[in-house]
Amino acid sequence: MKKKGTELKDLTVQELQDKLQEERNSLTKLRFNHTVSPVESPVMLRVKRKDVARILTELRMRELVNTKTK
Repeated sequence: MKKKGTELKDLTVQELQDKLQEERNSLTKLRFNHTVSPVESPVMLRVKRKDVARILTELRMRELVNTKTK
């Protein structure tokens, strides 16, 4: 079982933003490929979408922590 949350907490904000861009691009390509011809595993769409959400959540939590400390 993967632990995505702890993996993301170890990254810097810049690394998270880069990873977010990479995941979004990957999701877009996967969606396009799925539209043209069905992908082998449609579950991958859900997994990618949840990965994007996890990254966004981590970025938002860090943003809220930074505003509280200021």
